[in-house]
Amino acid sequence: MNDPRPRAELPKVFELDRDPFLDDGLPDPVAARLDALERPGTRAIRRAARRPAAPQPGPRAHAPRPRPAPRPRATPALGEVELSPDPDLWDRLLPDRARRALASISHLVEGEGPFDRFGFSPEVARRTLPWFVALYRFWFRVQSSGHEHLPERGKAILAANHAGLLPFDGAMAVLDVLLHTDPPRLPRAIVDRWAGELPFVNVFYARVGQVVGTRENFADLLDDEQLVLVFPEGVDGIRKTIAQRYRLQGFRVGFVEQALRARAPIVPMAVVGSEDQAPILYDVKPLARALGLPVAPLTPTFPWLGPLGLLPYPVRYRIVYGEPLAFHERFGPEGADDARLVDYLARQVRSAVQKLIDRERT
Repeated sequence: MNDPRPRAELPKVFELDRDPFLDDGLPDPVAARLDALERPGTRAIRRAARRPAAPQPGPRAHAPRPRPAPRPRATPALGEVELSPDPDLWDRLLPDRARRALASISHLVEGEGPFDRFGFSPEVARRTLPWFVALYRFWFRVQSSGHEHLPERGKAILAANHAGLLPFDGAMAVLDVLLHTDPPRLPRAIVDRWAGELPFVNVFYARVGQVVGTRENFADLLDDEQLVLVFPEGVDGIRKTIAQRYRLQGFRVGFVEQALRARAPIVPMAVVGSEDQAPILYDVKPLARALGLPVAPLTPTFPWLGPLGLLPYPVRYRIVYGEPLAFHERFGPEGADDARLVDYLARQVRSAVQKLIDRERT
């Protein structure tokens, strides 16, 4: 329910511009982008305002909004990075490759600011990366293949399955790409808007490189020639019960529209193991609706062990990348305005991801 009080009178916990990680008084791009989120009910009004007065013959032409010209990115290779001869505690906790990868992508932050225009902070990433590397190597013991399908440079979309209640699959996917590309690439995962409204969580996501899922953010990332990670199942993926595991739910189609308009390839990606890290026996949907949550799960350990019951089981992850799907080469940007075509292509991506999952599970 929306609070009728003015924004300035809301409790401090709702102030999204307060950063628990960095407090330097500089303007925060995260707050500006969260404020720009479309409110429920306004999207139809905006579409109606853009609709022409009289129907036009033929397919509707897409009129892209003005955006800044893409800025050149020059990510150095791992061998070109010079590391500090006097590493601190956080650096000592990282393997050499991870340190070099993190130093290599520091160019994403331009000027003297502590973070880029989407909120990514190399310093926050440096302090959190040791924990994620430990999970990657010792808890989930990630194995991966198909890295030759990851583009060395330029825009692309990674489309993956999603499961496991808490987004450890997304964290492991981002880290796997970062550690297996040279020059290193940081995938910018698109997170659901409800997660972008959680105090402190939204800021943490932004500081480690993830972006709230709006059309504008998605398009801007591709304009910047970045690698974008999407989970087209959305919240339907994380609330699959044990009887539905490794059976993909319906895919949202927005990522296909973005790929066509930006002329970006789509790389199918499968994460095997996340479906077993927190098997859902039953989803109490009435309770989830009452609490405003995407899922109210019953698992073998939750809620019986309290919050500890949400911790993932130490299952082994297997991540695999498939051959890129270059739909844009055949259909071009105008294909994004054909709803039936977009739906068909989304189902093609879904089929490619499902085949990767089935292959890895055999």
